[in-house]
Amino acid sequence: MSTTKHKILKNPSSIILNLNNATNAAFFHRQQIQQQRGTTQNLVLNSCSMPMSRMFHTSFNNIINNLSYQVPFILSHTNRFILKQKQMSLDINTRFTNKGYCVVTNSDSELEDVDDVKSLVDENEVKRVCDVIDELFALDRNMEAVLDECKVKLSCDLVVEVLDRYRHARKPAFRFFCWAGGVKGFSHDTRTYNAMMSVLGKSKQFETMVSLLDEMGEKKLLTLETFQICIKAFAAGQQRRKAVGMFELMKKYNFKVGVDSINILLDNLCRVKLGKEAQILFEKLKGRFTPNIQTYTILLNGWCKVGNLLEAGKVWNEMIDKGLSPDIVAHNTMLEGLLKVHKRSDAVKLFEVMKAKGPFPNARSYTIMIRDLCKQKRMKDAVEYYEKMLECGCTPDAAVYTCLITGFGNQKQMDKVYGLLKEMKENGCPPDGRMYNALIKLMTNRQMPDDAVRIYKKMIQTGIEPTIHTYNMMLKSFFKTENYDMGVAVWEEMSQKGVCPDDNSYTVFIGGLVSQGRSMEACKYLEEMIEKGMKPPQLDYNKFAVDFSRAGKPNILEELAQKMRLEGKLEVSDVFSRYAETMKRTGKGFNFIRN
Repeated sequence: MSTTKHKILKNPSSIILNLNNATNAAFFHRQQIQQQRGTTQNLVLNSCSMPMSRMFHTSFNNIINNLSYQVPFILSHTNRFILKQKQMSLDINTRFTNKGYCVVTNSDSELEDVDDVKSLVDENEVKRVCDVIDELFALDRNMEAVLDECKVKLSCDLVVEVLDRYRHARKPAFRFFCWAGGVKGFSHDTRTYNAMMSVLGKSKQFETMVSLLDEMGEKKLLTLETFQICIKAFAAGQQRRKAVGMFELMKKYNFKVGVDSINILLDNLCRVKLGKEAQILFEKLKGRFTPNIQTYTILLNGWCKVGNLLEAGKVWNEMIDKGLSPDIVAHNTMLEGLLKVHKRSDAVKLFEVMKAKGPFPNARSYTIMIRDLCKQKRMKDAVEYYEKMLECGCTPDAAVYTCLITGFGNQKQMDKVYGLLKEMKENGCPPDGRMYNALIKLMTNRQMPDDAVRIYKKMIQTGIEPTIHTYNMMLKSFFKTENYDMGVAVWEEMSQKGVCPDDNSYTVFIGGLVSQGRSMEACKYLEEMIEKGMKPPQLDYNKFAVDFSRAGKPNILEELAQKMRLEGKLEVSDVFSRYAETMKRTGKGFNFIRN
């Protein structure tokens, strides 16, 4: 079908699941044998004698439970710090993914990178290293000496895996990275450097990140991905000038600055809603390169993200004036932009023009329209678009089903949810990670954590690894419903699966412990969080201080401030000091620390 160029006007006008809680708790706690009053209880979900039909409505059991096979789960560990004397062999396999820019955006997507390459590094060896780091880093003991004694068989694959485990904890990650670099016979390569730089970039440690870049330059290890990591980090940190400065460094190290590298810079600026800055930079650079369709689509997306359709229209028209035909990606970007600023009638008109003159709407186009209707609770209209999608021969993907399932679920129409899940299975469209997260979010928002656990189990069984977002949702749900045991069990599950907690994980977990009156234990994790380079969490410090006062330590905040100052953490120390002074002056504090 031929594609016709369309100019955009400069000012466009116009009761669900009832699970057995003890059974689900057993899943997270794995195998726990308790001796109480002479009775032994063996809590193992997969060996539970309770029929699954009693745990779920039959319809949900038939649809969800049969989507995948049962697999054994991790057994409980009684001692996380076990230094095995026996050396473990490593199965080394090259693992490298070159993440390029992407202009197909999803407003509901997470920004966290997903690496689909399956590593073949020995997980036991990775765990052995991580156990040492976990146990010794927080105690400020000689972690490096113990790692030396462990006779770790270092490889670049192993280092990348360990750094990935600590991607939210820059301090232990960097300390391990430095130790590995000093091991005789081992040298960091591009992958390990880039992995470390990614950790530093996410935690806004720009000075150290640039130092590593220079070090890579001296060793001739730089790649385009290295500069992309830096550009992305600077853009996310609102450091536009430093992001642009990467071009000078690219020239310094004899990298060609062309349309691909400029598109990477523009895309990363637009992703963090710096569309205006991206446009200004584009105007300065466009005499030095030839913009392509991706360049204009990136700029279009940048303006649409901030809801400026006037500027988006100008980009669209310039694209056509340059002889470029807006493709399906550009049209979908404009659709999202129109819906973002509630220009729904204009979005419908554009959608109809696409059907009549091309490019013909694809699954992504329908997803955009259906998602907006679901958010408006216009499920009848959403279904009509879905049916039209089928009529025109466009195959629905998991994203379309996710929108519909979420929409019906939010309206408590679970019969429709069951029907869609059944249809997915019949059509050979398995749920993906985003759908599982959406279902878990649906259950946690409705304070139904047991149902979230069930969906989590199916997610694991189908071979989809949960993200940090998955665990954070479940943590929040369990602590919100005061199911503290399950909250702790989720935390332990994260540790067992090698998922590094981020700021949100610690904030929810520590807050949950404080709410339960376990402030002593919460203090341990508070210090652990700070040791990893994170900021103090927002939580109820009033109750935290009161609990310590009852335990005979009324000056806990002053003590923490002093301890942090002695350790050189002056910024953190000042935060605790300010809060302690506020409590002394007013007799009470705020509900959370305000930086």
